[in-house]
Amino acid sequence: MRLFIAEKPEVARAIVAGLGGGKRRKGYYDCGEDQVTWCYGHMLKLLEPEDYDPRYCKWTMDDLPIVHFPWRRKPIDDPERHAQLKTIQGLLAAASSVVHAGDPDEEGQLLVDEVLAYAGNQLPVLRLLVNDYNTKIVRRQLAALRDNREFAGLSAAAEARCVGDRLYSLNMTRGYTLAARSRGHQGIVSVGRVQTPILGLVVRRCRENSAHRPVAYYVVEGLFSFGGTQFSARYCSAQGEPVDSEGRLSSSDHAMHITDEVRGEAAKILDVVRHGKRTAPPLPYNLLKLQIDASRQFDLKPEEVTAITQVLREKYGLVTYNRSECEYLSEEQHNDAPSVLAAIAQTTPWFRAAVTRADPSLRSRAFDSKKVSAHHAIIPTSATVDVAVLTRDEQRIYALIARAYIAQFWPDHCTEVTEVRVAVSDRRFAASAIATTMVGWKTLFGNEGAYATGASNADDAGDDLRTVWEGQVGICDSVTCERMHTLPPALYTMTSLLSDLTSIAKYIRDSQLRRLLVEKDGNNSEYGGFGTPASRDAIINALFDRDYLTKRGQSIIATPEGEALYDALPTAATHPDMTAVWHVQQKAIMAGTYNVETFVRELVGYIADEIATLKQNGLNIHVGASGGQLGLRRPQRGRRQRRRGFGRKTNVRHADKR
Repeated sequence: MRLFIAEKPEVARAIVAGLGGGKRRKGYYDCGEDQVTWCYGHMLKLLEPEDYDPRYCKWTMDDLPIVHFPWRRKPIDDPERHAQLKTIQGLLAAASSVVHAGDPDEEGQLLVDEVLAYAGNQLPVLRLLVNDYNTKIVRRQLAALRDNREFAGLSAAAEARCVGDRLYSLNMTRGYTLAARSRGHQGIVSVGRVQTPILGLVVRRCRENSAHRPVAYYVVEGLFSFGGTQFSARYCSAQGEPVDSEGRLSSSDHAMHITDEVRGEAAKILDVVRHGKRTAPPLPYNLLKLQIDASRQFDLKPEEVTAITQVLREKYGLVTYNRSECEYLSEEQHNDAPSVLAAIAQTTPWFRAAVTRADPSLRSRAFDSKKVSAHHAIIPTSATVDVAVLTRDEQRIYALIARAYIAQFWPDHCTEVTEVRVAVSDRRFAASAIATTMVGWKTLFGNEGAYATGASNADDAGDDLRTVWEGQVGICDSVTCERMHTLPPALYTMTSLLSDLTSIAKYIRDSQLRRLLVEKDGNNSEYGGFGTPASRDAIINALFDRDYLTKRGQSIIATPEGEALYDALPTAATHPDMTAVWHVQQKAIMAGTYNVETFVRELVGYIADEIATLKQNGLNIHVGASGGQLGLRRPQRGRRQRRRGFGRKTNVRHADKR
């Protein structure tokens, strides 16, 4: 008997369909000579320190750093997972071979591999790679099974990240908490590889905002008449003029001199450039982009969006896998367009007209199998419900997902852009205008069209310049000089913070590390993203729960405790650089030129140095009147040389030497 172990129930159902069907049993499907079972995501977790040694129940600095060699796992405390794990073990005992059907990424590889290791599996294991549940695709992949040993590097890289995150967070959190408590601080000082750099983003933004000092600059704008066309154009500074680093006029006297010089003078159009622009519809959603739009439009929190999509997927079957990082669809999914569009029209009557006008034969850039990663984009399924059974927020989220899908079958949005340069008294002015020639998919988005494409200009922006021509002579009717001030970096909102997490690499100063962090996203839409769809909302929520972040209106700001923690921690902990370094090491692990144990031992060396510094110097802390948490400050290291990287051997206490 061949046993398939899928990552989740919907994958198991897709495999059963690909095998030609089967009978549902308790915890598995019987497909004759094949049986198909499933996990519920991760079924196991790393042991807690006290599982190795009861003394670790009590936090003491003498026990740090805590290291587990070898590390071990135990079942997650969940009755459903417990029962399913026993089912898998029973099926393995009766099987003659195994097919690993985890998601085709690092985490999916580890998820099933760790179950097989926990069960002591000795059977041969093949690998099924499925990232699209279309039956035709599943059948094709079933005919192309590979040896699971080919993917050992993926599993090892995920293992390194999992163990590394645990040891880093465990030791740093205990160490900083104990050091703070020795000075009267109450509560937990939580430190994590992703959590703490996100806190660092907010702290630095708050400080940049408060430290900003407005600087004046001047904008000169003329109103010109050419025949029957009147339009405004902005002054373009020339070389040698007093300007700031952005090329803006910085002298009021010079700006006023320009206005006096050009007012009422003859003007001539130097050149006119016209070009058409086609804008494709925005890609379907991944989870993060969905959270961003839901926050912006409906003020929903990231964890609320995740929970809503979980209901839409699991309870109603209305949407596909909801924690995807990908915004693309397989080319085969294009064949499903008529049935999916029909389901949208039935479930959401307000989209019926839009569906009627959609053209299922159109193939947008979203249909690109090469860009589909472990999962495809979040889209509606062919399932339908009476929309009245959905809550208001469920309707809103389904509508966002549905509208993005409908847009793939509407024409491109087309505009004509006109750019004009004007000369007057040896001065140069410039104007541009955008005129819509075909609204296309933006009809579905209304005034959100510019946001959906990231456009900087609204449609039909500026005066109509399509009637002017090069060499035309006119006059400068009037001119204004407006004093402006530089603005501080805006405080984060939930929308802008989530957006920044898709491109956090831009905050890394080392260009090589920045490139590596961008590289890790592969075909994802992110550009040096941070965290995962399954973790980001929980991490942000934890920062609020732990009182490191709070909200002031719609703005997210750091609390005094959050700022104090930021100041207490080393730079490596509060910036995203560590994630880029880990990415390099995990690539080496996947390639077989580096191994998990070396990665972990070198990380432990770094952690041991941080703990040694805490033991030697402690933390300076001022306890507030409430017995609390203000004023953590990490003291200077004195003569002790700071460890700058991993690699040096360090004596550490091992929780388990077996």
